[in-house]
Amino acid sequence: MPNTITIINLSELPSAAKQLLELCPDKKIFAFYGEMGSGKTTFIKAVCEILGVADTISSPTFSIVNEYRSAKGEKIFHFDFYRIKSLNEAYDMGYEDYFYSDAFCFIEWPEKIAELLPEEHVKITITQEAEQRTLVIG
Repeated sequence: MPNTITIINLSELPSAAKQLLELCPDKKIFAFYGEMGSGKTTFIKAVCEILGVADTISSPTFSIVNEYRSAKGEKIFHFDFYRIKSLNEAYDMGYEDYFYSDAFCFIEWPEKIAELLPEEHVKITITQEAEQRTLVIG
């Protein structure tokens, strides 16, 4: 049975982000599914902040990938595959170097590259109803 995290207001984001990391302590690849505006980027920002990222965290819509560093100096990659038109673009950017680097990878629009996702990824589906967000993990 999948785990569920409910966020009623933005003040709950840090505790929800921490809860996700505690639910998946040995996982590094997180694939976020949800409609445009469902809160994928906002939630990923909260997770990165829990990991100690001090840099500005933003959606990599145009660059496809942003790289951050955790408080421990670990690399964190944030992907947004919304704009890619073919898998060749993921191959050209060297997705394997990121996905198999043992770094945290947070992926928006993973359905665009579904066949390239590592088997051991965590699927997170975000749904929105009014101001409430529900994350289904698994």
